Amino acid sequence: MILGAQLYTVRSFLQTEEDIRRTLHKIAEMGYRSIQVSAIGKIKPETLRAMCDELSLEIALTHTNVDRILNETDQVIEEHQILGCDFIGIGAMPDKYREQDWYGYFAKDFREAAKRIAGAGKLFMYHNHNFEFEKINGKRLIERLLEDFSPDEMGITLDTYWVQAAGADVCEWIDILKERLHCVHLKDMTVRGMEQRMAPVMEGNMNFPAILKSLEKTNTKYLLVEQDVCQTSPFDCLRTSYNNLAALGYR
Repeated sequence: MILGAQLYTVRSFLQTEEDIRRTLHKIAEMGYRSIQVSAIGKIKPETLRAMCDELSLEIALTHTNVDRILNETDQVIEEHQILGCDFIGIGAMPDKYREQDWYGYFAKDFREAAKRIAGAGKLFMYHNHNFEFEKINGKRLIERLLEDFSPDEMGITLDTYWVQAAGADVCEWIDILKERLHCVHLKDMTVRGMEQRMAPVMEGNMNFPAILKSLEKTNTKYLLVEQDVCQTSPFDCLRTSYNNLAALGYR
């Protein structure tokens, strides 16, 4: 499994081409070998690929605008070919599909794009939060997603923090989703009083030795460190997570 950084963590430092270059250099210096492209400013895919190649960073995954996936599918695929990236992801289900009356249209709307992405040798990836674990009429939304899309049509970018926040068992869901877990978001959870907070990996209370052991039994290729909200510098948070994971032998 290849250790990477989810660029959403440092999104405030990615809005110009020069800042993207500086940020990628810092991430490579920490020891990361891959990145996920998310929440960055305007940059040509050729330019981004050249930057990453120079720093020996693989582009593991993107979070791509859902409208572009639906309406500019072929162009999105072509851009990912340039990036050398096999996984085309969305960061969250658009709000309208989260309602019981509208969820049924999600598969109808996205299946054609997912099939075209698969036909190009790539995979549509869905990133979970906690709302997918709410039971509606006895069934979780994430269970409906697994029924509606085959593993060849959709992978799951499992987010460890949000599974924990939903009150679900992270290791259990790793086992359930093991055929779809090509990319995983690693972030920890700590508390301050009654408040849940995101934390660097192994700086919180989640059982990461067990989580990582479970992931070793899956087809996971990329372990992507993410921290949406940082109490200190996001670069410090990425560095701490990397050092903690490297101490366990993950690089």
